[in-house]
Amino acid sequence: MKERVWLLWTNAPSTTVQLACITADIPQRARCIYTGGSSYTCSCLPGFSGDGQACQDVDECQPSRCHPDAFCYNTPGSFTCQCKPGYQGDGFRCVPGEVEKTRCQHEREHILGAAGAADPQRPIPPGLFVPECDAHGHYAPTQCHGSTGYCWCVDRDGREVEGTRTRPGMTPPCLSTVAPPIHQGPAVPTAVIPLPPGTHLLFAQTGKIERLPLEGNTMRKTEAKAFLHVPAKVIIGLAFDCVDKMVYWTDITEPSIGRASLHGGEPTTIIRQDLGSPEGIAVDHLGRNIFWTDSDLDRIEVAKLDGTQRRVLFETDLVNPRGIVTDSVRGNLYWTDWNRDNPKIETSYMDGTNRRILVQDDLGLPNGLTFDAFSSQLCWVDAGTSRAECLNPSQPSRRKVLEGLQYPFAVTSYGKNLYYTDWKMNSVVALDLAISKETDAFQPHKQTRLYGITTALSQCPQGHNYCSVNNGGCTHLCLATPGSRTCRCPDNTLGVDCIERK
Repeated sequence: MKERVWLLWTNAPSTTVQLACITADIPQRARCIYTGGSSYTCSCLPGFSGDGQACQDVDECQPSRCHPDAFCYNTPGSFTCQCKPGYQGDGFRCVPGEVEKTRCQHEREHILGAAGAADPQRPIPPGLFVPECDAHGHYAPTQCHGSTGYCWCVDRDGREVEGTRTRPGMTPPCLSTVAPPIHQGPAVPTAVIPLPPGTHLLFAQTGKIERLPLEGNTMRKTEAKAFLHVPAKVIIGLAFDCVDKMVYWTDITEPSIGRASLHGGEPTTIIRQDLGSPEGIAVDHLGRNIFWTDSDLDRIEVAKLDGTQRRVLFETDLVNPRGIVTDSVRGNLYWTDWNRDNPKIETSYMDGTNRRILVQDDLGLPNGLTFDAFSSQLCWVDAGTSRAECLNPSQPSRRKVLEGLQYPFAVTSYGKNLYYTDWKMNSVVALDLAISKETDAFQPHKQTRLYGITTALSQCPQGHNYCSVNNGGCTHLCLATPGSRTCRCPDNTLGVDCIERK
């Protein structure tokens, strides 16, 4: 628990300033009241339990305070309720009612009715595809043909996502496209909960980001806590800026790109226009830029850390770009594309030049990618081959670190370990690179799907690039290359006085 020192004073009749110094939990969880003299009292806010110095979130869903015919979602200090399909109300009171059917439900009923199989007791005729709807009536992100065994991903309108169709017996890693509607319970502060000092793993669990402290290479699992909770979002990618201690994320529900300080305060949306399905995100902490992949628009973009000066780097030869990382010191960019017909890992300079395929053979679904600046190793996890692999980008050989992974999604590195999120185990798994063995796993209390993961370093790696000082002399975007830099203008240059040069 981070020690917080609160200073409280009052003006006594003698105008003497009285000072009380206390240790208490953070203001988002506790309240401390000065009672005169040297006395004070501390207590946890509603929705938290403890002595005021250490407060824990109360899981209001155990037991649920919602109506029996409602879903309950726990949030920091509060909870939300949502009536189940077929019921109407605010979640605290739900009554049976005829609710408006969704597009998926209408399509399903139409197909079954036309085939004479509307009776749920009758089997679906062979060869007929009937879409699956989730608990809220929306298209399930993964659709499969009951007769052929083929599976594919769909968007929120039920349209097949190009390049995701698998062979029979395989299931693609599809992202949820619709977040359930939320009815808020009692009000709760939305501010970010500050992180204590040290290095942490940050990982996304649907609508929240959790932090998991590291002690050396050991996960301090009993100290895992929520960092940010935004129940209406589905956060996919995470990246960390070690200079300003800021975490960046991609959200596919709005869609948008946001950020928040590890020191606390309100989260901020920095990009919300012209996005399809932003997934992977990376930070160049030296050049002060962010890069992201968009698997719906099939492109890779760059912008300044505040979301301004956007520029498209690539919009050709991409089908399902996912993971993306930077090598800030050398000015290199790496990304994965889990195109079913041609999965690959590519690289280029940060200015988009010298694009080339780095790995193309023996890949399946290369989801997660990480670059360790300390060892210069590029590592990835593959949900298709069920492997973790690494290579040094300057050398041709690659190393199979471990086979038999369950269903990895995202990966980060720190010290001798890789840490990856797994969809089947709903866990963060530690993988020791030195002995090629999984050594530990952390399973959050709430069993929902885990997405992106990043390492919030306590200090930045040493090194610099040609954009580190004075923005490389550029008027706008400074994009590092090995041994140099390129000055680039944003795509929207209307009214912008910008100069491009090598």
